[in-house]
Amino acid sequence: MKKIYTIEEITYEIIKDNRNAFNEEDFKNRYTDYFYDFDYIVGDWAYEKLRLKGFYDDSNPKANDINKISTLDDYLKNKCAYGCKYFVAKKINI
Repeated sequence: MKKIYTIEEITYEIIKDNRNAFNEEDFKNRYTDYFYDFDYIVGDWAYEKLRLKGFYDDSNPKANDINKISTLDDYLKNKCAYGCKYFVAKKINI
């Protein structure tokens, strides 16, 4: 079953929810207009706090080496706590 959420008129599908990391209330509380432009938002938990990072689809002209979704594994390995809970929300058009 798809998990679809609309936040500030932008709709996201949770395409990965590692270890039940996604919590709608926490996501909405951390979400800001900074994330409007990104194709994906990755949320990871560190010290019981949710951190969000925006990523672009690899084909997006705004993408660069540090924010392409294809670099997600490197981000999780190098910038997140080992074995952390995380989720990936993909912006969708309805």
